[in-house]
Amino acid sequence: MEVFTPEMIERMRAIGLRLDRSGTFWHEGTAVTHARLRQALLRWLDVRDDGRDIVRLDATRYAYVEVEDAHLRAASARWDGKRCFVLWDDDQETELDYADLHQAPDHALYTKIGKLRGRIAGPAYHAIAERIVETPSGFSLEASGARWPIANAA
Repeated sequence: MEVFTPEMIERMRAIGLRLDRSGTFWHEGTAVTHARLRQALLRWLDVRDDGRDIVRLDATRYAYVEVEDAHLRAASARWDGKRCFVLWDDDQETELDYADLHQAPDHALYTKIGKLRGRIAGPAYHAIAERIVETPSGFSLEASGARWPIANAA
């Protein structure tokens, strides 16, 4: 029985997986086109304590993934009273993290979903933008009974 050293295991975790800006996974230059595999990979996305992006099966089984932009993209957004909920492309819905909201130069909004980064553009952006107001210091989102400043991404 072969014993794997930590160095060997570390090399095996580099599997050539990449997630591009549009949300397409690539494995060694070939697009991952199987819808259920893509959904599984999106749900397995995680970030190690050292900041490295991974797809995680459990505490010891994971592989590295290169994430070009954001881990997840908003499929839609909806308001429930003063609270905003975002449906991400991993089919999970979460309340928007208002405090972490920032805008990129291309006007897309970004926020955190736990440890992951989320990009909000298209129809989801327009749903959220209904409650963005201009203030003397920039733009803010009126949500959850407060006014949340939107930082500009550098």
